[in-house]
Amino acid sequence: MRVDLAASYGEERLPRYTSYPTAPHFSAAIGAKTYAGWLAQLPAGASASLYLHVPFCREMCWYCGCHTQIVRRDELIAAYQRTLRSEIALVADTIGRRIKVEHIHFGGGTPTIMAPEAFAELVAEMRHAFFVLPSAEIAVEIDPRTLTADMVEAMRLSGVNRASLGVQSFDPVVQRAINRVQSFEQTASVVDMLRRAGINGINFDLIYGLPHQTVASCLDTVRRSLSLAPDRFSVFGYAHVPEFKKHQRMINESVLPDGLARHDQACAIANALKEAGYVQIGLDHFARPDDSMAVAFKERTLRRNFQGYTTDQGEVLLGFGASAIGHLPQGYIQNEVQIGAYAQGITAGRLATAKGYGLTDDDRLRADIIERIMCEFGVDLGDICARHGAEPEAMLKSASRLKPLISDGVVRLDGDRLAVAKDSRFLVRSVAAAFDAHLDPGKQLHSRAV
Repeated sequence: MRVDLAASYGEERLPRYTSYPTAPHFSAAIGAKTYAGWLAQLPAGASASLYLHVPFCREMCWYCGCHTQIVRRDELIAAYQRTLRSEIALVADTIGRRIKVEHIHFGGGTPTIMAPEAFAELVAEMRHAFFVLPSAEIAVEIDPRTLTADMVEAMRLSGVNRASLGVQSFDPVVQRAINRVQSFEQTASVVDMLRRAGINGINFDLIYGLPHQTVASCLDTVRRSLSLAPDRFSVFGYAHVPEFKKHQRMINESVLPDGLARHDQACAIANALKEAGYVQIGLDHFARPDDSMAVAFKERTLRRNFQGYTTDQGEVLLGFGASAIGHLPQGYIQNEVQIGAYAQGITAGRLATAKGYGLTDDDRLRADIIERIMCEFGVDLGDICARHGAEPEAMLKSASRLKPLISDGVVRLDGDRLAVAKDSRFLVRSVAAAFDAHLDPGKQLHSRAV
């Protein structure tokens, strides 16, 4: 990584491009009626992925950027699970047939906060409402501090085959600063439980740029994590947005690493994982060479959606739960963020859509370009523009933000082929942003580029 470029571009606030256009551009003009129409129009051969959002935790991690709330009463969680089941049935009825499902992802919050029997009932409801393929990936995000043996057994019986463990950092100083004290031994015990249950797809989530974090502490966390041999790592830069996430005000900004320090941490983590034999995939993922994600990266079939990088090839993502986002060929929809408003709509027998976005032909073209840049660090503009009936020259002309990136050696342009230089790949979001017709540089809605 080039330090001069990190200094020049690292402070930019840019989307992670898990969608295009991004969620801040969603509008209330897209509501439940529109979503119902889109669902009814899904083509007969369509297959779907399901995302279920469980917005509850036992305590707040101060770095958290998710839609979640602290809950002590299990009755609230049980009521929410019943609402999820009702929403699943409602969406399936609106589609009018049992659509094929290839991926299921439980996100949060802490999905495993549900009672084990409630989790099993929820998966059973999905299998009843949709045709979940025998080969489907069923993934669950896990907080190792709260996972129980009974929940692991429920996951096994429900067909869960991938688990993403929140690790963030094993440095106790960092852990105390972010209100997430989680020992290595606790994490190792959970990994062992999962593997003994046959849940062998193990992902670890790490974060750099946290308070008091240093290159040394990042490398120590990587070393400890490698001893547990997960299949994949996700490595994210902490997004400090206390104006949107008030609990982040508990973090002392004076001990946050600056842009160059974040750059050094990201570089050190990436180098350590690559030296350990993991393949770097896109912006922030690493996987063993024989992992399906590494294979997809090599074969140029990698995709990107709201879960980040994925092997999922489907064009339909159905989101369930408060704040959940879905993607259909016609556009994006998002449910009510507030749990009460979400539950009220579903209980009344109507979809809980709060807002969304209807895609234009130009949006689809730019979305394809941005996805390839994010997944492959390059794009054949001629090929993509031809498929969309557009001219690559016009697309390049509209991408005025490319000029300084080319001048600085971040991007190479060979005819219609664009490639991000190997030593500049950490700026892939800056390159993708050059094709973002909706980006407003004046709004601080996103995380730092580095």
